[in-house]
Amino acid sequence: MSAADNGVRVADLVATLDAAYPPELAQDWDAVGLVCGDPADPVGRVLFAVDATEAVVDEALEWGAQALVVHHPLLLRGVTGVGADTAKGALLTRLIRGGCALFSAHTNADAADPGVSDALAERLGLRVLGPLEAEPEPALDKIVTMVPQGADVERVKAALFSAGAGELGAYSRAAFSVTGTGQFLPGGGSLPSIGEVGELTEVAETRIEVVAPRRLRAQVVASLVWAHPYEEPAYDVLEVAPRPSSQGLGRLGELAEAETLREFTARAAAALPATVWGVRAAGDPDRQVQRVAVCGGAGDSLLGTVARLGADVFLTADLRHHPADEHLRTGGPALVDVAHWASEQPWCAQAQGVVQAAFGDRVSTRVSQLRTDPWTVGCGTGHTNTLEPIE
Repeated sequence: MSAADNGVRVADLVATLDAAYPPELAQDWDAVGLVCGDPADPVGRVLFAVDATEAVVDEALEWGAQALVVHHPLLLRGVTGVGADTAKGALLTRLIRGGCALFSAHTNADAADPGVSDALAERLGLRVLGPLEAEPEPALDKIVTMVPQGADVERVKAALFSAGAGELGAYSRAAFSVTGTGQFLPGGGSLPSIGEVGELTEVAETRIEVVAPRRLRAQVVASLVWAHPYEEPAYDVLEVAPRPSSQGLGRLGELAEAETLREFTARAAAALPATVWGVRAAGDPDRQVQRVAVCGGAGDSLLGTVARLGADVFLTADLRHHPADEHLRTGGPALVDVAHWASEQPWCAQAQGVVQAAFGDRVSTRVSQLRTDPWTVGCGTGHTNTLEPIE
């Protein structure tokens, strides 16, 4: 089946990837999403890679891909033009002329669940316990109102639910009710639906409590007021304290059995694609490790976090001399440092699985086997970094 016949468009691919890696999870400085390509164009082949290098673009075009999905944005910094006389502009020009869209999922893929660090943890054989730094759940309000007992209770509930209240995870129309007695004294100029002006009135009422997304506050309150039988309905809007979600940077996990730092370092070297950077560890080689923190990409900003979480070892990339040394001097977990590219390369297979699950055999997918790690010579490491397939 050709790309034109399968019914899948670039827009469909973007929607699928955005659902898996929500753009709102991206850092403010990041640039994620569709870089080039027409959302209306058909897609029959999708290539996945960490970086959109010249060699990866060659592979995408030679294979006939209509989309290239990468982790690292090609245009992370602001530009005033993408002329073909510049390195990045030349790549974009070739992709556009070749009918191949470019899409990136960067820090949004880092924070998603599952995301980059989940793929890394899976490759290392860890059971994931949760993020190292959790993103909060979407902000919630609790809406409370009192309604006279009878048919109006269900009317107000229905209005609240229609406005988006009462949803908790996979549950909907969630509410709490309790009965009590309310009182009020209608004043001059009022039009009470119950009672008389100037007379103290007591009413058997039902207290209704629901939660609602804070972003829907205005429409939920408006629906409550519209459906409520009282001229001046009483209601409370309480902001619910933030709750941690399963999304966020890094992952804390466990090995099935404890092993030495030396053994864990060898596990990492065997599990991840080889680079001239290699895999190096800091700490007592015979230290027993089982509780493992991981972060795909540069993770030294999380050194304090992994120490507080009681990890035995922290595996990440791009660790610097002084922060690592100070971390170990203060009794922090052992450290394992791997190449930035190698720590993120397992994500490509995860993203491939997202697309395969969405479109099945209507779209052919491939993970690039090219090494886009920039380091090319490593003396004494036993590896050379070339554009050879990953073994």
